[in-house]
Amino acid sequence: MRTSYHSVHEPICGICGKRSRSFESLREHLIGPLPKAECERVFRERGCDLCLNIFGSRNALRVHRDTCQLSYGYNAVLYRFANLGIQDDLRIDNGKSRAVALACKMVGGGSDGSLDLCAKICIIDEYENILFRSYVKPYLPVTHYRYETTGIRPEYLRDAMPLRQVQRKIQDFLCNGEPMWKIRPRGGKARILVGHGLDHDLKCMELEYPAIKLRDTANYPPLMKTSKLSNSLKYLTKAYLGYDIQVGIQDPYEDCVATMRLYRRMRSQAHRNENYPLASDPQNKNNFASWRQSELERMTPEELLAISRSDFYCWCLDGKDYV
Repeated sequence: MRTSYHSVHEPICGICGKRSRSFESLREHLIGPLPKAECERVFRERGCDLCLNIFGSRNALRVHRDTCQLSYGYNAVLYRFANLGIQDDLRIDNGKSRAVALACKMVGGGSDGSLDLCAKICIIDEYENILFRSYVKPYLPVTHYRYETTGIRPEYLRDAMPLRQVQRKIQDFLCNGEPMWKIRPRGGKARILVGHGLDHDLKCMELEYPAIKLRDTANYPPLMKTSKLSNSLKYLTKAYLGYDIQVGIQDPYEDCVATMRLYRRMRSQAHRNENYPLASDPQNKNNFASWRQSELERMTPEELLAISRSDFYCWCLDGKDYV
């Protein structure tokens, strides 16, 4: 109990009630390679392989799949827009979105081309509208354009927006008129930044933004393989959204859409309210004194769950105070 941190925010099997640390663990419990036999049988009949929920009938499952498979909602018009030139709608207090997704495509620098340099960037709002899209001129010479995946040629970067100018525009937009030191975990004007591998993207862009406002699908415990290893965005999109990305030449708009849809799916989960959502809060740690051990051993699993708290910030909490 003192180390597992079971909580209402963890994925749960809708058949046997087993709680898992991640959706990947729940998927193994339901589908394999060594699933629980009874749960596998029921899930095969009435379970959604995207959100892993169980439904009362096969008909209810069919109705659900129309909305769950988000690939059906992919907007072809917006996808064509993504292949156009520079777009810039970054405005302070534009009121369009409280959460935005960012993705970059990198070219190679250094003598062997292994140094990642940001050369193309895209930012979208929650409705998958492009707020900013531009090529970026790196501050170091490019030695490998990685054309097979980026589609970037030398002439695209010749007159591109300099990295410093892009930094300032994005920094001002994310902070949204708030000083960096005043940004709070919840509330305020600053925007939530969604992405996959955001630490790497922000480092390559030399951008600073408070970790309390980052929603990284590579580091979100319910979406990770284990507590140490992350799933790729390509895998997460296929497993939890139902379509393929990053095939052939890639566009950062496609990655933005995938991360924003994953974020919205995680944010929309209906979890029970808790007064203190994080085990890291000083008043809310799952560290029970040794003299309480006999009391804990007499408790039922439901009673233990009631006094336990999550050790990560669940994105459903963004939805509870969402305006």
